[in-house]
Amino acid sequence: MNAPHLAVTWTDEVTGVTGHLVVDRLRRGVASGGVRMRAGCTLREVTDLARVMSLKETVVFRPGDRYRPFGGAKGGIDLDPRHPEARGVLKRYFLAMRPLLEHHWATGEDLGVRQATIDGLMAEIGMRSSVEAALPHVHDGADAGLRRLASAFAVTVDEIGLGDLTGGYGVARAVVSALRHDAGRAAGARAVIQGFGSMGGATARYLAREGLRIVGITDADGLVVNPDGLDVETMLRARTVHGGIDRDRLAPGDRELPGDAWIGVDADVLVTAAVSYAVHEGNHERVRARYVAEAANASVTPGAEAALAGRDVVVLPDFVVNSAANAWWWWTLFGDCAPTAESAFAKIGASMDDLVGRMLRAAAAGGTVPRDAAVAIAEANAGVLGAEPSTRRKAHSGGPDNALPSLPLSPGPALPNSN
Repeated sequence: MNAPHLAVTWTDEVTGVTGHLVVDRLRRGVASGGVRMRAGCTLREVTDLARVMSLKETVVFRPGDRYRPFGGAKGGIDLDPRHPEARGVLKRYFLAMRPLLEHHWATGEDLGVRQATIDGLMAEIGMRSSVEAALPHVHDGADAGLRRLASAFAVTVDEIGLGDLTGGYGVARAVVSALRHDAGRAAGARAVIQGFGSMGGATARYLAREGLRIVGITDADGLVVNPDGLDVETMLRARTVHGGIDRDRLAPGDRELPGDAWIGVDADVLVTAAVSYAVHEGNHERVRARYVAEAANASVTPGAEAALAGRDVVVLPDFVVNSAANAWWWWTLFGDCAPTAESAFAKIGASMDDLVGRMLRAAAAGGTVPRDAAVAIAEANAGVLGAEPSTRRKAHSGGPDNALPSLPLSPGPALPNSN
């Protein structure tokens, strides 16, 4: 396994909080990946997630698209996002990483960090966008691409912003594609969702709309179950900003269980949509589902995945299942889909149906697990991409595809702290 191209650990001078940025690799001088904030976030976690991002970028490549994948990166801060200093810490982190943000790291929301917060902080530190590094590659110019993104993020679907739905819609479509591939149908299957943030909530919505029964959903305070199915839309309308379930709005048949009970719920599909390493060597034997869909990055450890495969439990890998949110950003920025819900869902659906189908067929033919088959698809795409001439603007060239030119390391003029 190759070492990452760049790993940076930062310490906040005000609070002592640490943060990390890992660039797994660059393509055309750019790496893509969100920034997360959670207590206990480590360099190892961020490194694993950056590697996943490289695969996630490459696996969705289609030769006809204007967008050509970038490399993978990830940022992470070891702090509870509900901490009163969270916004100030994130701002100072961005200031420290500004040279990379301007030229090489395109970022967005991840666990514990909202895109609206990132957008506000970008404006405060004098940057146009958190994807500034990608803008020189937009064929019709940065302004046109940013207008498409702004229009797309202004769209709402049933009271939820399109940007909060694309990732979960992709997860749901991946699960449905897998169920139809193996069983011929998805309606009537039971699903439990670990996590009720933007990814988990949207996954629950669109699985329910495909006819699945959502029999369990977790948040930070525990698990809510109903074998007859939860009322997902009512729960979404009452959801808190941090993905909390309003217990006062539960239906008569809903029951509350301890938070760690999610892994053993009797269901056909288990969706991990909260944290990394959720299914591990110490708890995988409790999984009762036939499918585990990694809506959260690196949510099943390698050892647990191997053990689950031995029990014929199918793990649908993160860099396939949750690729839609990342890809949708780029498809919109580069004009591969219009800034509408209809265009976004059509592009995501077609991409996920094709990718999941190819992955499962290759896994069956090769007698391997879906992850290995998907890695092979990504590597084949990488070979095609590696043969393409670089389209990076000349001003940012000056080295091989995976090289960082010399950059000033100062974050620029000091700005007031923000909480």
